[in-house]
Amino acid sequence: MANSLVLLLAAQTTGDSFMIKLVKWINPILEPVVIVVLVLLLAMSATCWGIIYFKWRTLRHAQEQSIEFLETFWSSKRLDAIYNVSKELKKSPISQVFQAGYVELSKLKKTQAEGELGGAMYDAMGGIENVQRSLRRASLTELTAMENLVPFLATTGSSAPFIGLFGTVVGIMKAFVEIRPGTATLEAVGPGISHALIATAVGLFAAIPAVMAYNYFIRRIKVLYSEMDTFSSDFLNIVKRHFLK
Repeated sequence: MANSLVLLLAAQTTGDSFMIKLVKWINPILEPVVIVVLVLLLAMSATCWGIIYFKWRTLRHAQEQSIEFLETFWSSKRLDAIYNVSKELKKSPISQVFQAGYVELSKLKKTQAEGELGGAMYDAMGGIENVQRSLRRASLTELTAMENLVPFLATTGSSAPFIGLFGTVVGIMKAFVEIRPGTATLEAVGPGISHALIATAVGLFAAIPAVMAYNYFIRRIKVLYSEMDTFSSDFLNIVKRHFLK
């Protein structure tokens, strides 16, 4: 029994000695690792703020020009006049959807006229499906453009706290490794630990605005996509009633 206890203690002592040697061996690279973590988090935060400003400005212009386009669409009686206005409202996703539908409708009307002149039967149902596909394709294109760069905010919001925590753990390891024999007091390790906690704070500073902005932009994008979907349905109804009979 005594022999077994001695062997166990010896094994633990040997194991501790190996870990301490290992940590001391990698100690010179611990501080650069913390610095790299801080630089990475600051770069992620700066990128997020740039994306936040860019997407806020882009979505604001998209909303304003979409409202202007819808007012023009419902007040005008000629599609060609609406088309000319839509070309000036390039940042409105709804105007881009209308342009796609109008171009497809113009092709179908031309095909219809050539079919009537040639005595061929025109398939109105197929024409409606073509216009519908064109509207759906344009809506998805605009949705993809609006969602561009937004996933980076989600990535930062989910990963930055853990990156900061990693930097804190490395910093705490460095603080404990640098303790000298007989100086294991709070005054000795306190400054090192407090400096290490900066990485966690920077990680949260990068993550919190990113998550809030991501949720805000996703809601705005959903509203604009819903407006595009509603407009596509209204445009199809107008086409069915007045153009493809």
